[in-house]
Amino acid sequence: MFTEEKADGDTVAAPDAHPAPRRRRSRTLLVATACAVVTAVAVVGALGLGGGGEAPAAPPREGSTVAVARTVLAERTKVEGTLGYGTATPLPVKATGTVTWLPEAGSTAGRGDTLLRVDDRPVVLLYGTLPMYRELGLTQGAGAEPGAETGADTGAGTGADTGADTGAGTNTAPPAASAPPGKPAADPAAPAAPPAPTTPPSPSRHPLHGMDVLQFESNLAALGYRGFTVDEDFTSATERAVERWQQALGLPETGRVGLGDIVYAPGRIRLGKAGVRLGAAAGDNALTYTGTTRKVVVDASAQDASWAVRGTEVTVGLPDGTPVRGKVASVGGEATAPEGADGPPTVPVTVTVADQRALGRLESGPVTVEYVGRRRENVLAVPVAALVALAEGGHGLETEDGRFVTARTGLFADGMVEVSGPALREGLKVRIPR
Repeated sequence: MFTEEKADGDTVAAPDAHPAPRRRRSRTLLVATACAVVTAVAVVGALGLGGGGEAPAAPPREGSTVAVARTVLAERTKVEGTLGYGTATPLPVKATGTVTWLPEAGSTAGRGDTLLRVDDRPVVLLYGTLPMYRELGLTQGAGAEPGAETGADTGAGTGADTGADTGAGTNTAPPAASAPPGKPAADPAAPAAPPAPTTPPSPSRHPLHGMDVLQFESNLAALGYRGFTVDEDFTSATERAVERWQQALGLPETGRVGLGDIVYAPGRIRLGKAGVRLGAAAGDNALTYTGTTRKVVVDASAQDASWAVRGTEVTVGLPDGTPVRGKVASVGGEATAPEGADGPPTVPVTVTVADQRALGRLESGPVTVEYVGRRRENVLAVPVAALVALAEGGHGLETEDGRFVTARTGLFADGMVEVSGPALREGLKVRIPR
């Protein structure tokens, strides 16, 4: 109830307006409107998710974006190796006597160089694979050469022997020979003249034949000596060339090459630490050698050595991080267990480096060898950091506008991963989340 005042000051009662029902109707209208909005959102969501369509884009998260790239992926593996000159090999020194001079360790020697001196005689390096196994020179025969000294033998065997035999058999003086007219007769009592001396037959000399002769003559010619034919025969012409070579070495000019005068090696060598001291007796272990080019040796696991194929290109990492190109030169055929440690058997893999100058002054030390395993060409790839784990399992990628797409993964290499899927294409921008 409320009152109404008239103009003359009287107050009258007015009917009740019942305000409470009107407030309830306002609240009912607001609730109905909110339900309609929720229903509309639900309908829109159903239309967006139904029938296999893509989900609406969520607000993008922070992070950088990259494009899906088409590229080549290669699986690279690093193993440890050792830089050096290879395994040292003993030089087959056959000279006998006292060592009177030795070279410095690490020095190099080539064809015609002196390796060491034994009894102050040089032992010379020549190139070849056949070892020195005999003395080289003209061979000495026992009989006389055909047609030599025939007249001397005939005269000595006819007159002298016959007369001596006859006189010895009669025991009477021979009749006095009559002197020529005008000359006195010979005195029978005078002693007989001694027989004329005979020259003993000289031994014949024959050429020496063999492949070792060809190897030696090839070296002699390479050193600049001429006047003989390079073949398998050691002739008198070869002998004269040897005498000139001996003269240059300060040796007696005998024309013969002794068993200990030469040591053969495949080529130029680097000498290692001597196995004997000055004044000691020479022997097979007097000197060791290696090649003159640096190489890398890897003890590769026999189980994972499928990459070690002759000719395979690798990258050698020096201690300062410098990469150098290398190539597999040889692979050992026998696996050995590591010394003093438990582990799988290994095989030695030798890697050569063509550009020796790229190695700098480093002669030995630890290095790494990187090789390529599996390789995938013309594939889609993204950085590994772009992968996200999906709630339903597997991996996906977040697009630039916040959508998530499924991505099947393949080869992982160099921080990249191979991806594939129906929604992926080259150039698609995906996010790398922070």
